[in-house]
Amino acid sequence: MFGRKKKTDADETPVEYDVADSNTDTDEFPALGTEDRGPYDATDFEDAEPTEGRLDLGSVLVPVPDGGQIQVEMSTDGSPQAVHLVTQYGRITVAVYAAPKSPGQWREVAADLADSLRGDNAQVSVEGGPWGRELHAVTPNADLRFIGVDGYRWMIRCVVAGPAGTAGVDSDLARVAREVLRETVVRRGDEPHPVRTPLPVVLPQVLADQLVAAQQQQVLAQQQAAAAQAEAQRQEAIAAVQAQQAKDAMPPEQRPGGGGSAMQQIERDS
Repeated sequence: MFGRKKKTDADETPVEYDVADSNTDTDEFPALGTEDRGPYDATDFEDAEPTEGRLDLGSVLVPVPDGGQIQVEMSTDGSPQAVHLVTQYGRITVAVYAAPKSPGQWREVAADLADSLRGDNAQVSVEGGPWGRELHAVTPNADLRFIGVDGYRWMIRCVVAGPAGTAGVDSDLARVAREVLRETVVRRGDEPHPVRTPLPVVLPQVLADQLVAAQQQQVLAQQQAAAAQAEAQRQEAIAAVQAQQAKDAMPPEQRPGGGGSAMQQIERDS
């Protein structure tokens, strides 16, 4: 576990901020414990390199669980919108948003999110976790858990999704998600962003190259499938034309269903 950087009088930050202080004593779901733990701010690292053992996504660095896989979700403009960690228990998505200097944004976001989920007929409960309130939503098709953490000018929202019954407060999926959050590092930067705006996701070059290669392979496969379908349709059309030409070349009495006119058949029978 990495230590937190101590603030000094020379720091530009007007107040000292700690994630553990993000829920006050008046909160119904205060943070549990006071031990030093993540998520961390990138400025918390003095000597160690925060990218070690973590997937660097620009605004956030996350550890990949053992046996986990990476799934990239693209936006309509072709830029990465989210990166999901797929585990044997379910999917974990860590996203970072711009927030005020003072804590409390997650509490507001959680309330809005709960109302939205209930509007979609989900069964929603508010539960306590290591960083305070967590939302557990049960839908007909999936179990969801939302874990939020307030930081200095940033807020993490972790979405945990799995089959029915897999996202309970003591589930393996929730446990793995909290382990990921404890080692997550936020690289907020100094750029101004409106409150609640998602901080940009930037893929590592290796992952970006793999994604481009996969997209090119998918396009090639689609082109090959379209070409094969067009060729099959062309062959069917040629076969139909040839069958019609062969039929037209036969004498009327030899054509399938033929035999000449009714008068010709009477004359042959008499």
